[in-house]
Amino acid sequence: MARTETIQIPLGFEAPNFALPDAVTGNIMHLSELCGSKVTVVVFMCNHCPYVQHIIAPLLQIARDFKPWGVHFIAINSNDVATYPADSPSNMKAWAQELNFPFPYLFDESQEVAKAYQAACTPDFMVFDANRKCVYRGQFDDSRPKSSIPPSGKDLRYLIENMLTNRELPNYQIPSVGCNIKWKA
Repeated sequence: MARTETIQIPLGFEAPNFALPDAVTGNIMHLSELCGSKVTVVVFMCNHCPYVQHIIAPLLQIARDFKPWGVHFIAINSNDVATYPADSPSNMKAWAQELNFPFPYLFDESQEVAKAYQAACTPDFMVFDANRKCVYRGQFDDSRPKSSIPPSGKDLRYLIENMLTNRELPNYQIPSVGCNIKWKA
């Protein structure tokens, strides 16, 4: 695993469109049908990454907590499954069903969506407003695998709460840290 940070690019870009298969249903899902009315969180993640495994329980809880408020989460796996079979669509489906994901878990086989979003690591969080403009590219919280800090999602939760209550958004962003996306050769 190569420890990798989120690529810091200027905020305000529009969420790139996509059409990707949902690992659970097999249905092709489009960004336009998955966006929340107020907030959309896109997270690039995968099954095998210890950074994702470390935060998955609080991530699922945050998604459940904010769903009634018009906040939608979209998870995308862009890893090369030829070299990382644990991240295959069948394994994605099994994990999503086992943990009862409250959001779609999409497979980006071509890796074009990850490139369009300039995703670099798992997990890599991007938050978009009602107009699909990016307002955040940063960490879930300060916790890391093998650290003494338990995962809570405090940074992501704080941002979403501020967006929903029209409070000022943080003007700093701490990059997410995780495993690098497993790019095809």
